[in-house]
Amino acid sequence: MNNRDEAREFLSSRRAQVTPEQLGLPAGTNRRVKGLRRSEVATVAGVSIEYYTRMERGAISGASPEVLDSVAKALHLDDAERAHLFDLAHAASPVARPPRRRNSKSWVAHPSLQWTLDAVTAGPAFVRNGRMDLLAVNNLARAFYRDLYDMPGHHPNIARYTFLDERSRSFYPDWELFAEVTVAILRTEAARDPHNKELHDLIGELSTRSGEFRRRWGAHNVRHHGTGSKTFHHPVVGELTLAYEGLEMAAEPGLTLTIYAAEPGSPSEEALHLLASWAATEYGPEEVNEVAKKSGVRNQS
Repeated sequence: MNNRDEAREFLSSRRAQVTPEQLGLPAGTNRRVKGLRRSEVATVAGVSIEYYTRMERGAISGASPEVLDSVAKALHLDDAERAHLFDLAHAASPVARPPRRRNSKSWVAHPSLQWTLDAVTAGPAFVRNGRMDLLAVNNLARAFYRDLYDMPGHHPNIARYTFLDERSRSFYPDWELFAEVTVAILRTEAARDPHNKELHDLIGELSTRSGEFRRRWGAHNVRHHGTGSKTFHHPVVGELTLAYEGLEMAAEPGLTLTIYAAEPGSPSEEALHLLASWAATEYGPEEVNEVAKKSGVRNQS
């Protein structure tokens, strides 16, 4: 992925989504562009039209935080979009250092991390990277994402499952929403970690094999994915509506610990109890470790 192209397409796509009325500007007549003109963005951001035009052509490496912030406000960027713009500018800097990220094939969960995951018994708990590989899981997460571990030749990966496995259409009742979120997470990570070959390879594979992914990737949408609720249809226990919390791991930059939980006393909680019982007979600790090893990651317990 070319950083200049990414910056150009991101800025132009955001500009197309803002109307003059949103900025308190007269709409005028004979508008030949969707959304704002470049001159209108420059005016509201307090920069020259020449400067903003260079930015939108991809030359953002020299933009100061103040200018980036002014452009973000002019384009009505949300928190995730603003962070994405700053990530693109940082990646374009000639002195920027690539962020420290773990290779999913060589990363090994520290024993204390696996103990922590295993201590969560009421809901699925797992660690993923920005590429959406499952790197470490508790027993309930292994059962919850059983189909991901059943894709031969691949590390368990949520994005690949979403777009390349037909079973995901049943697992995610609102598949369109899950697809949008998945692409937005990958797009966000691509700006944070532009030199990650594994990530580039995954995006290339999905772009080649899935028209649904390719269309959404071109929208340049990004998002922060930290808390909320989701509905699933599990092949063993049926429908579950689960709250989730995603926690950035301070000791492992780029990794996220996610825990799913059901509302106490709800049918979803009962379904999780049933799934836990099923998992206890289907997957013992040795089975979880063996499956993980075959996928390229050792879960130590």
